[in-house]
Amino acid sequence: MSEEQGKAPGKRRTIRSFVVRAGRMTSAQERAMGELWPVYGIGFESQPLDLDAMFGRQAPRVLEIGFGNGEHLTALAESRPGSDFIGIEVHPPGVGQLLQQVAARGLTNLRVACHDAVEVLAEQIPPASLDEVLVLFPDPWHKKRHNKRRIIQDSFLDLLATRLKPGGVLHLATDWVPYALHMLECLQRNAHFENCSPTGDYVPRYGDRAQTRFERRGERLGHDVHDIAFRRVLPA
Repeated sequence: MSEEQGKAPGKRRTIRSFVVRAGRMTSAQERAMGELWPVYGIGFESQPLDLDAMFGRQAPRVLEIGFGNGEHLTALAESRPGSDFIGIEVHPPGVGQLLQQVAARGLTNLRVACHDAVEVLAEQIPPASLDEVLVLFPDPWHKKRHNKRRIIQDSFLDLLATRLKPGGVLHLATDWVPYALHMLECLQRNAHFENCSPTGDYVPRYGDRAQTRFERRGERLGHDVHDIAFRRVLPA
Protein backbone atom coordinates (compact mmCIF):
# COMPACT_ATOMS: atom_id res chain seq x y z
CA MET A 1 0.00 0.00 0.00
CA SER A 2 1.36 3.40 -0.91
CA GLU A 3 2.27 5.98 1.69
CA GLU A 4 -0.19 8.46 0.15
CA GLN A 5 -3.11 6.52 1.61
CA GLY A 6 -2.05 7.37 5.12
CA LYS A 7 -2.11 11.10 4.45
CA ALA A 8 -5.33 12.94 5.19
CA PRO A 9 -6.13 16.50 4.14
CA GLY A 10 -5.87 19.11 6.86
CA LYS A 11 -9.53 20.14 6.78
CA ARG A 12 -11.97 18.57 9.22
CA ARG A 13 -14.50 15.98 8.10
CA THR A 14 -18.09 16.12 9.28
CA ILE A 15 -18.73 12.50 8.26
CA ARG A 16 -16.50 9.47 8.29
CA SER A 17 -17.54 6.59 6.12
CA PHE A 18 -16.04 3.99 8.42
CA VAL A 19 -14.83 3.07 11.88
CA VAL A 20 -11.55 1.19 11.92
CA ARG A 21 -11.93 -2.29 13.36
CA ALA A 22 -9.18 -4.79 13.96
CA GLY A 23 -8.73 -7.25 11.15
CA ARG A 24 -6.00 -9.75 10.50
CA MET A 25 -4.74 -10.21 6.99
CA THR A 26 -3.94 -13.66 5.68
CA SER A 27 -0.63 -14.30 3.96
CA ALA A 28 -2.48 -14.50 0.63
CA GLN A 29 -4.11 -11.12 1.24
CA GLU A 30 -0.78 -9.57 2.19
CA ARG A 31 0.79 -11.00 -0.94
CA ALA A 32 -2.06 -9.61 -3.04
CA MET A 33 -1.56 -6.17 -1.52
CA GLY A 34 2.13 -6.30 -2.29
CA GLU A 35 1.88 -7.68 -5.82
CA LEU A 36 -1.49 -6.44 -7.13
CA TRP A 37 -1.98 -3.08 -5.45
CA PRO A 38 0.47 -1.35 -7.86
CA VAL A 39 -1.72 -2.57 -10.75
CA TYR A 40 -5.24 -2.04 -9.40
CA GLY A 41 -4.82 0.31 -6.42
CA ILE A 42 -5.65 4.01 -6.27
CA GLY A 43 -3.38 5.86 -3.86
CA PHE A 44 -4.93 8.84 -2.12
CA GLU A 45 -3.98 12.27 -3.43
CA SER A 46 -5.85 15.56 -3.11
CA GLN A 47 -6.45 15.96 -6.84
CA PRO A 48 -9.06 14.63 -9.29
CA LEU A 49 -8.39 11.35 -11.06
CA ASP A 50 -8.30 11.12 -14.85
CA LEU A 51 -10.68 8.17 -15.09
CA ASP A 52 -10.38 7.81 -18.87
CA ALA A 53 -6.60 7.54 -18.56
CA MET A 54 -6.84 5.19 -15.57
CA PHE A 55 -9.08 2.71 -17.41
CA GLY A 56 -7.77 3.44 -20.89
CA ARG A 57 -11.22 4.16 -22.33
CA GLN A 58 -14.49 6.02 -21.97
CA ALA A 59 -17.23 3.91 -20.41
CA PRO A 60 -20.04 4.03 -17.84
CA ARG A 61 -18.55 4.31 -14.35
CA VAL A 62 -19.86 2.60 -11.21
CA LEU A 63 -18.61 3.25 -7.66
CA GLU A 64 -19.23 0.95 -4.69
CA ILE A 65 -18.61 2.30 -1.20
CA GLY A 66 -17.76 -0.28 1.47
CA PHE A 67 -17.45 -3.42 -0.65
CA GLY A 68 -16.52 -5.74 2.24
CA ASN A 69 -14.69 -8.75 0.85
CA GLY A 70 -15.43 -7.72 -2.75
CA GLU A 71 -17.57 -10.68 -3.79
CA HIS A 72 -20.41 -8.48 -5.06
CA LEU A 73 -18.20 -5.93 -6.79
CA THR A 74 -16.06 -8.46 -8.64
CA ALA A 75 -19.15 -10.39 -9.78
CA LEU A 76 -20.68 -7.15 -11.05
CA ALA A 77 -17.50 -6.13 -12.87
CA GLU A 78 -17.30 -9.55 -14.51
CA SER A 79 -20.94 -9.41 -15.61
CA ARG A 80 -20.59 -5.89 -17.09
CA PRO A 81 -17.36 -5.81 -19.11
CA GLY A 82 -18.49 -2.66 -20.88
CA SER A 83 -18.50 -0.63 -17.64
CA ASP A 84 -15.71 0.45 -15.32
CA PHE A 85 -15.85 -0.02 -11.55
CA ILE A 86 -14.21 1.66 -8.57
CA GLY A 87 -14.45 0.14 -5.10
CA ILE A 88 -13.71 1.95 -1.85
CA GLU A 89 -13.03 -0.05 1.31
CA VAL A 90 -11.04 1.08 4.31
CA HIS A 91 -10.23 -2.35 5.75
CA PRO A 92 -7.07 -3.86 4.18
CA PRO A 93 -8.13 -7.52 4.55
CA GLY A 94 -11.18 -6.83 2.37
CA VAL A 95 -9.04 -5.00 -0.16
CA GLY A 96 -6.59 -7.89 -0.26
CA GLN A 97 -9.46 -10.35 -0.75
CA LEU A 98 -10.86 -8.30 -3.63
CA LEU A 99 -7.47 -8.06 -5.31
CA GLN A 100 -7.17 -11.84 -5.24
CA GLN A 101 -10.58 -12.14 -6.93
CA VAL A 102 -9.70 -9.52 -9.55
CA ALA A 103 -6.55 -11.41 -10.50
CA ALA A 104 -8.29 -14.80 -10.49
CA ARG A 105 -11.06 -13.53 -12.79
CA GLY A 106 -8.67 -11.59 -15.01
CA LEU A 107 -10.64 -8.36 -14.63
CA THR A 108 -9.33 -5.19 -16.22
CA ASN A 109 -12.31 -2.90 -15.48
CA LEU A 110 -11.96 -2.56 -11.71
CA ARG A 111 -9.81 -0.34 -9.49
CA VAL A 112 -9.77 -0.04 -5.71
CA ALA A 113 -9.13 2.67 -3.11
CA CYS A 114 -8.30 1.95 0.51
CA HIS A 115 -9.22 5.26 2.13
CA ASP A 116 -12.13 7.16 3.64
CA ALA A 117 -14.89 7.32 1.02
CA VAL A 118 -15.87 10.88 1.88
CA GLU A 119 -12.35 12.12 1.14
CA VAL A 120 -12.05 10.05 -2.03
CA LEU A 121 -15.34 11.46 -3.31
CA ALA A 122 -14.49 15.02 -2.35
CA GLU A 123 -10.88 15.06 -3.56
CA GLN A 124 -10.46 12.41 -6.26
CA ILE A 125 -13.74 11.66 -8.04
CA PRO A 126 -14.42 14.32 -10.70
CA PRO A 127 -17.80 16.07 -10.73
CA ALA A 128 -20.56 14.43 -12.79
CA SER A 129 -18.36 11.42 -13.62
CA LEU A 130 -20.37 8.52 -12.15
CA ASP A 131 -23.31 6.65 -13.65
CA GLU A 132 -24.07 4.62 -10.52
CA VAL A 133 -23.14 4.64 -6.85
CA LEU A 134 -23.73 1.59 -4.65
CA VAL A 135 -23.86 1.68 -0.85
CA LEU A 136 -24.95 -1.81 0.18
CA PHE A 137 -25.53 -2.76 3.80
CA PRO A 138 -23.57 0.04 5.47
CA ASP A 139 -23.15 -0.07 9.23
CA PRO A 140 -26.63 0.78 10.59
CA TRP A 141 -25.38 2.11 13.93
CA HIS A 142 -28.36 0.65 15.78
CA LYS A 143 -28.18 2.73 18.95
CA LYS A 144 -29.93 6.09 18.74
CA ARG A 145 -26.95 7.97 20.16
CA HIS A 146 -24.83 6.57 17.31
CA ASN A 147 -27.27 7.38 14.47
CA LYS A 148 -25.22 10.47 13.60
CA ARG A 149 -22.39 8.13 12.51
CA ARG A 150 -24.44 6.67 9.65
CA ILE A 151 -22.91 7.46 6.28
CA ILE A 152 -26.26 8.30 4.69
CA GLN A 153 -26.76 11.87 5.87
CA ASP A 154 -27.86 15.08 4.16
CA SER A 155 -24.34 16.44 3.57
CA PHE A 156 -23.10 13.12 2.18
CA LEU A 157 -26.01 12.95 -0.27
CA ASP A 158 -25.25 16.50 -1.40
CA LEU A 159 -21.68 15.40 -2.11
CA LEU A 160 -22.80 12.30 -3.99
CA ALA A 161 -25.15 14.40 -6.11
CA THR A 162 -22.21 16.43 -7.40
CA ARG A 163 -20.35 13.28 -8.46
CA LEU A 164 -23.27 11.54 -10.17
CA LYS A 165 -24.13 12.45 -13.74
CA PRO A 166 -27.62 13.86 -14.26
CA GLY A 167 -29.76 10.73 -14.55
CA GLY A 168 -27.21 8.67 -12.59
CA VAL A 169 -28.59 6.32 -9.93
CA LEU A 170 -27.79 5.83 -6.26
CA HIS A 171 -28.52 2.28 -5.06
CA LEU A 172 -28.82 1.58 -1.33
CA ALA A 173 -29.67 -1.59 0.57
CA THR A 174 -30.09 -2.43 4.23
CA ASP A 175 -31.67 -5.14 6.37
CA TRP A 176 -32.30 -2.74 9.28
CA VAL A 177 -35.77 -1.18 9.00
CA PRO A 178 -35.01 2.01 11.00
CA TYR A 179 -32.04 2.70 8.73
CA ALA A 180 -34.14 2.08 5.62
CA LEU A 181 -36.65 4.65 6.86
CA HIS A 182 -33.80 7.07 7.62
CA MET A 183 -32.38 6.61 4.11
CA LEU A 184 -35.77 7.29 2.53
CA GLU A 185 -36.35 10.35 4.68
CA CYS A 186 -32.96 11.87 3.80
CA LEU A 187 -33.36 11.22 0.08
CA GLN A 188 -36.97 12.35 -0.14
CA ARG A 189 -36.10 15.77 1.21
CA ASN A 190 -33.05 16.15 -1.06
CA ALA A 191 -33.89 18.23 -4.13
CA HIS A 192 -31.07 16.61 -6.14
CA PHE A 193 -32.73 13.16 -6.20
CA GLU A 194 -36.00 11.55 -7.26
CA ASN A 195 -37.24 8.12 -6.25
CA CYS A 196 -37.07 5.38 -8.87
CA SER A 197 -39.79 3.44 -7.03
CA PRO A 198 -43.26 3.76 -8.59
CA THR A 199 -44.70 3.34 -5.09
CA GLY A 200 -42.48 6.03 -3.58
CA ASP A 201 -40.58 3.72 -1.24
CA TYR A 202 -38.55 0.60 -2.10
CA VAL A 203 -37.52 -1.15 -5.32
CA PRO A 204 -36.91 -4.84 -6.09
CA ARG A 205 -33.33 -6.03 -5.94
CA TYR A 206 -31.89 -5.37 -9.38
CA GLY A 207 -31.03 -8.45 -11.38
CA ASP A 208 -27.23 -8.39 -11.39
CA ARG A 209 -26.75 -7.53 -7.72
CA ALA A 210 -25.21 -10.62 -6.16
CA GLN A 211 -26.07 -11.28 -2.54
CA THR A 212 -23.49 -9.90 -0.13
CA ARG A 213 -22.20 -11.61 3.01
CA PHE A 214 -24.10 -9.07 5.13
CA GLU A 215 -27.30 -9.70 3.20
CA ARG A 216 -27.06 -13.46 3.72
CA ARG A 217 -26.43 -12.88 7.43
CA GLY A 218 -29.49 -10.62 7.66
CA GLU A 219 -31.66 -13.22 5.97
CA ARG A 220 -30.44 -15.90 8.38
CA LEU A 221 -31.51 -13.61 11.21
CA GLY A 222 -34.93 -13.18 9.63
CA HIS A 223 -34.41 -9.57 8.55
CA ASP A 224 -36.21 -8.15 5.53
CA VAL A 225 -33.90 -6.57 2.97
CA HIS A 226 -34.88 -3.15 1.62
CA ASP A 227 -33.47 -1.85 -1.66
CA ILE A 228 -33.67 1.86 -2.43
CA ALA A 229 -32.87 3.59 -5.73
CA PHE A 230 -32.91 7.33 -6.38
CA ARG A 231 -32.00 9.09 -9.61
CA ARG A 232 -29.97 12.29 -9.87
CA VAL A 233 -32.47 14.75 -11.28
CA LEU A 234 -31.80 16.38 -14.63
CA PRO A 235 -31.03 20.11 -14.70
CA ALA A 236 -34.11 22.27 -15.06
